[in-house]
Amino acid sequence: MDDSRRIDPWSSEQSTDYARISDQFGLGSIDISKLPNPGILHRRGIVFAHRDLDVILGCMERSDPFGVLTGLMPSGKMHLGHSMVIDQVRWFQEQGADITVTVADLEALATRGTSLADGRENALREYVHNYAALGLDPSSTNVYFQSGRPAVQRLAFTLGRRTNLSEFEAIYGFKGDTNLAHVQAPLVQAGDIIHPQLEEFGGLRPIVVPVGVDQDPHLRLTRGLANKTHWFNVKARKAGGLTVTLSIQDENLNVFGVGPNGRVDRSTREAIFARLKASLVPMGYSDYIANPKHGTLDVPGAKSSDAAQVRMCVLALERELGGMGLMPPCSTYHRFAVGMTGDKMSSSKPETTIFMDDSVEAMTRKVKRAFSGGQPTVEEHRLHGGDCSKDVAFQYLQFFFESDDDELARIAREYESGRMLAGEIKQICIDSASEWLTDLAEKRDMWDGRLDEFLAPDAL
Repeated sequence: MDDSRRIDPWSSEQSTDYARISDQFGLGSIDISKLPNPGILHRRGIVFAHRDLDVILGCMERSDPFGVLTGLMPSGKMHLGHSMVIDQVRWFQEQGADITVTVADLEALATRGTSLADGRENALREYVHNYAALGLDPSSTNVYFQSGRPAVQRLAFTLGRRTNLSEFEAIYGFKGDTNLAHVQAPLVQAGDIIHPQLEEFGGLRPIVVPVGVDQDPHLRLTRGLANKTHWFNVKARKAGGLTVTLSIQDENLNVFGVGPNGRVDRSTREAIFARLKASLVPMGYSDYIANPKHGTLDVPGAKSSDAAQVRMCVLALERELGGMGLMPPCSTYHRFAVGMTGDKMSSSKPETTIFMDDSVEAMTRKVKRAFSGGQPTVEEHRLHGGDCSKDVAFQYLQFFFESDDDELARIAREYESGRMLAGEIKQICIDSASEWLTDLAEKRDMWDGRLDEFLAPDAL
């Protein structure tokens, strides 16, 4: 792939051509009419794309279990951009999700030289404390550390057997001089994303990962790895319905009745098909067209919308037979919030963002200096109006500080008409951000000494 068209999870420069990205990488668009109680990021098109969100929405409708996986790098400070993910995580939690939070302390050690002790302290002080203040419920939130969960590393090595450097070069652009820590990090992230489905961490259920679009390479890799482990494939049938197909692999030859000479043992194969049909009993289908010899089971009465539930049934059977039984992760994608200077937000550049523990005075100075969409002079501004798409103060109201859609629309009209000046919209942003920061600080104080409530047993 042309480097100019590749999404790079580690770059400080990111494309904001979201239409091209969605088209190029096959992302689905968000239909907020299907979302229960959509949040402001949904209503304003900030969460703009997804992979398999319909699987999660189906779980919500049926009150079936589903989880959310999110992560943090325990170096640097938490800023406004990070709060966008937590806003989405909280929304999923309110719809019934359990939450798993990865502290990437091994990745921070390998790529940034952050010691495990420093990573733990920073994760709790900078991130978990603010996650609590932002409204996550500890009763269904589990924060763990990569260094304290060997299952993640074991899973990363197991999944790593199903990929190669050529695939990494295609997805990430890795070359001969790429640091090996960078090569290893995506596999560990795949282990992070997949492992909540293991029996000891909640069992088989769909997992959704809300991210910025720059992180999609990790999701594509992980989905591909999960699909390569499947013993059964589910696809649409040309004549209508669904087809379940056996995926013959070295580790399931005996289970599926394939002998050393490639011949199929009929009784073994028919027994597998009997179990396959039995696994679909909860779906209520009455008609099947089985072809054990060729390894296919047609379900004419199945609808395309049943595919996720059928997949869950056959993944459960796969686990009973000795396979991994992994559901590919679902994901949602949000737009980037612009930095104060008009560039990307960065913890290493304090002037580009508002940190969670910024004082009102520090925040005020940053907003007053922020990139403006106003005209050079008052006269020109009155005549031509401001540009909300370029104005940082307006975008911060849109992304973070103004929850009332009608009020946001009023501000936009006033600013774009020229009736509201750049200084006035900045003052509105300062007033709203002051209230937000003060409220956040008060809630942080409420959680002092209680952060252990968010930690998984292996993180205590």
